[in-house]
Amino acid sequence: MSESVALMEPMIPAESNDQLDDLVIDLVRESSLLAKQLNPTIQQSVGHLVRSMNCYYSNLIEGHNTLPGDIERALNEDYSSEPKKRDLQKEAIAHIEVQKQIDEGKGPEVYPATIEYALWLHKSFCELMPEELLWVKDPISEERIKVIPGQIRERDVHVGQHLAPHPENLSNFLKRFEEAYNPKNLSKSRRIIAVACAHHRFLWIHPFMDGNGRVARLMSYAMFMREEVGNTMWSVARGLAKKPVDYKSLLEAADNEKRNDYDGRGTLSETALVNFSKFFLETCIDQVRYMDSILNPVELDNRIKTYTQHKINLGQLPKGSYPLLREALLAGEFERGKASDLTGYKERQARSVVSTLLKEDLLVSDSPKGLLRLGFPIKAVEEWFPSLYPST
Repeated sequence: MSESVALMEPMIPAESNDQLDDLVIDLVRESSLLAKQLNPTIQQSVGHLVRSMNCYYSNLIEGHNTLPGDIERALNEDYSSEPKKRDLQKEAIAHIEVQKQIDEGKGPEVYPATIEYALWLHKSFCELMPEELLWVKDPISEERIKVIPGQIRERDVHVGQHLAPHPENLSNFLKRFEEAYNPKNLSKSRRIIAVACAHHRFLWIHPFMDGNGRVARLMSYAMFMREEVGNTMWSVARGLAKKPVDYKSLLEAADNEKRNDYDGRGTLSETALVNFSKFFLETCIDQVRYMDSILNPVELDNRIKTYTQHKINLGQLPKGSYPLLREALLAGEFERGKASDLTGYKERQARSVVSTLLKEDLLVSDSPKGLLRLGFPIKAVEEWFPSLYPST
């Protein structure tokens, strides 16, 4: 059955939309301020934490609640003996690894809103997934269907009330998707609005049997990174997961056809696309502001100090711990030989403090004699970064 790509129009709202333009200005400004908060070494460490956070919330949207502690254990190759929990840990590692490749620029050089990039995201993610999570069940026939990494679906699918394009027409819809969001055809502000629009239209096309949500969110992340609006210190997934009803209802609303002649020039509702885009960009701004608030160096330093003193009082950390953690926060990294000066202890005692902090993952290093930098273990993250994860 032939379907016209016009069924997916409009791909982006009309040029003059003050609501969206103002949100773009706010997002660019807020993200720029966040990027200047911390030195590059701390930014990199926070980036590792944000990958885990992004993975947690993106999978949570899909109904997979892999606890932060389980994710941390998986990163240390400590997997559960329980098969279902172990599979979810491996799913989390897959998500983190793909985002790491995005952060390091190891993905395709093409723009993220393209067929090639989408196939790479899906293939990279699914190839790292456990076998059991690569099967989906047909809701009507209940037949189990294998999800092939990087392969476009060959069956019809319903997404809520929306019947996604038939398999034989997917290539045409994906070509139109790629053409519509080609950055060469859009201004800077329009490219940022396009991140939100592409997020919905990709899910509307629903090119894969499974994994479309994770691919869409990773694609959005990669698009923001290419536009230098995103950085490794924030992610929209946390905000979307905190408002799942709004997220899903606005996605579904944007599937609907236009209501009248004043609702855009395409087949689908332009008003609904604007509403989703507004929600998406507002969520981005909210998450940037949240990360900005918890990464404020002065306030973060105070939380680290309070946490460290509490642990010292309990006998869980040695005296002299805080000056080392503070140095790591402010300088990014420091030589082990400075530990004695920082703590005021003799060399042997100072080394003992360093050893304890390394054991607790509060300090980390790339080698036995390498520079020391701040670590972010889950047990400390809950107090250093309030509300980053739900309380457990």
